[in-house]
Amino acid sequence: MSNRSTKASTAAQTAPPIPDTAPAAKDASGVTAVTRALQVLEAFALGESSLSLAELSRRCGLHKTTVLRLARTLAQSGFMVQREDSDWRLGPAAGWLGARYQAGFDVQNVLEPALRELTHATGESAAFYVREGQVRTCLVRVEGPQALRHHARMGEGLPLDKGSPGRVILAFSGEPGKAYEEIRKKGYHWSIGEREQGVATVSAPVFGMHWRLMGSVCISGPASRLPAEKLESLAQTVMAAATQLSYALAGNMAAPSHGPVRATQWHP
Repeated sequence: MSNRSTKASTAAQTAPPIPDTAPAAKDASGVTAVTRALQVLEAFALGESSLSLAELSRRCGLHKTTVLRLARTLAQSGFMVQREDSDWRLGPAAGWLGARYQAGFDVQNVLEPALRELTHATGESAAFYVREGQVRTCLVRVEGPQALRHHARMGEGLPLDKGSPGRVILAFSGEPGKAYEEIRKKGYHWSIGEREQGVATVSAPVFGMHWRLMGSVCISGPASRLPAEKLESLAQTVMAAATQLSYALAGNMAAPSHGPVRATQWHP
């Protein structure tokens, strides 16, 4: 073999591979694969029973072959199901995951009954919000009896600094500022049209063991039915419900001892 042939053979052995499989390798990496799988699950909006592969691809910003591979992998664990018409829907494992998330708050035995009592006492919808990082989410909600009412999506991430439920969470997490000092002093906060035009809410904090902030309870309705004077008059009812809910989540009927509030996440 000539020197030229030997050099060519050596170069062929040491040259880097052609990057035609780079996208597949990227998809196979742990963080990227998980993030993309979550994108597929989160593509479904509230009330949508199924989505086509093309629509999933469009919403996720991923190629259809990538989405198909992710959907089939999720289907193996029951998080997605392919229908007979080839569209995809969420699977039973997704619902079970949500149920286990709610179970951490004892939704059926504590939260729902407390919110139903609050709804009965005020005539308005009641909800319990928790902090997840830098957003708040509605963990459980009980609709009021009124035909005209405000609808909130459970699980949707909402800003902490807009609306009374988030403001209360920030205040009792130790957020500095005159506005939050006032909320801590009063023990509640109400707002009208702060996050959503025409919607009024009043909220109070809920604590667990050792004065640990768990979230906020609120009632909400149209501003036309809940002007400032009405919200003020309902504030004591909301605070009473929050206090009883705090005792229940703390696992005892003794009032929690007042102490320094420390910032925390929602979980026990």
